[in-house]
Amino acid sequence: MMIERNVISFINKFKSLDVFTKPLEDFQEKTLYGGLVTILCWITILYLTFWEFVDYLQPAWNEEIFVDVSGVSKLQINLDIVVSSISCEYLALDAVDTSGDQHLHIDYNIYKRRLDLNGVPIEPPQKESLKPVNKTTPAISSAQNSTECGSCYGAGEEGQCCNTCMEVKEAYRKKKWIFKPDQFTQCKPELSSNTTIFKEGCQLYGTMEVNRVGGSFHIAPGQSFSISHIHVHDVQPYASHMFNTTHHIRHLSFGKKITKTDGTIQVTPLDGHTGLAKEGAMMFNYYIKLIPTVIERMDGYFFYTNQFSVTKFEKHLSITEGDSGMPGIFFSYELSPLMVKRVEQRKSLSHLIMTILSYVSGVYIAALLVDSFVHKTVKYVQKLEIGKQS
Repeated sequence: MMIERNVISFINKFKSLDVFTKPLEDFQEKTLYGGLVTILCWITILYLTFWEFVDYLQPAWNEEIFVDVSGVSKLQINLDIVVSSISCEYLALDAVDTSGDQHLHIDYNIYKRRLDLNGVPIEPPQKESLKPVNKTTPAISSAQNSTECGSCYGAGEEGQCCNTCMEVKEAYRKKKWIFKPDQFTQCKPELSSNTTIFKEGCQLYGTMEVNRVGGSFHIAPGQSFSISHIHVHDVQPYASHMFNTTHHIRHLSFGKKITKTDGTIQVTPLDGHTGLAKEGAMMFNYYIKLIPTVIERMDGYFFYTNQFSVTKFEKHLSITEGDSGMPGIFFSYELSPLMVKRVEQRKSLSHLIMTILSYVSGVYIAALLVDSFVHKTVKYVQKLEIGKQS
C-alpha cells in the first residue's frame, strides 16, 4: 500500500511539470474552417519535409579559396567552333603564350570538317598532319610571267610596274585604298584557283595543350607566319573586307570537361554563343579570366579544371582609318593566382532533423494565427447579425 502511494505521488510530481496543459474536451470547439486550416497545415508540412529529405539525399558542395600551388604545367583547351562562310583550307588556328612559344597551324590535335553554307557536313572530319612552321615571308605568287609592265591602277608611283597581285596590293596599301582583287587582272588566276573559299564553312573541334601561363589563340583566314617574332597572316590575293567571320561557339572549356555529376557549376559561359559579322573585316575578341578549380568527390577522386568569366568585344577594321588588326576570332586568357577547391560532402542528419522541426513549428504557428483570426472574424459577424455587437 505504501509503495502504491509513493508511485502515485511520484507520478503527480511529474504531472505538475507539464506545461502543455490540455483543456477538457467539453470546452473545445471544432469548426469547419478550423478543419480546412488543419488540412492545409499538414499538406504544407509534408510538402516541405519531402523536398528537404530529397535535398538531404543529394551531396553538398563546399568551397574554399587558397593560393594556387598545384604546379600543373600544361593547360588543356577544348573547343568546338563553326565558321560559317570560310572554307577549312583557308582557316588557321594558332596559339601564342606569354612565355614566347608560338604554336602555328595547330591541326595535329584539331579536326576540321567541311560544311556547306547551311552548316551541313560535306565530308567526314579530317585530321591533317603537322605542317612545318614558316619562318620567312610567304612566296609571292605571280599572276603574270611576262616582262611587260603591269598597271598599278593609279596606286603606283610614276613608272612603277605591278606585275603580280602582291605588288598591286602593296601599292593600294600605301595609298590606303580599298583593295578588291576581283577587279585586277593580276589577281584573277589566283582567285579562280580558290573557288570554294567563300562557298563553304568549317567546323574546328578537338583539344590542344599549351603552357599553363597566360596567352591567346585565334582562328583567322590566311596563311600564318612568324617573321622576326611577329605573328602575321597573309590573305593574299584577297582583301580583308571579303572575309565574313560570323561564327558559332558550340563549346569552349579549359581543363577537364565537367559534367553535372562533377559539381553543378557554370564553367562554359560561351557555349551556344554566336558572333555575327554585320559587315566585312570584323574582329571578334574574347577576354577570358581563368579561375583554377580542383574538384574532390566523396569517392576520393579529384581532378583539376578551370572556371572562367568572359568579356566580349567586336571591332570593324577600316583601312581608310588605319585600324590595326585582322579579321578573325581571338581569345585572350589569363590565370588567376587563386584556386577554388570544391569538396563533395554528405549532409548531416542533425541538420535534416532541425530543419524539419523548424518547418513543423513554423507552419503550425502560422496556421494557429490564421485559424484564430478567422474564428474571431466569424464570431464578430455572428454577433452583428443578432444585434449583440454595436
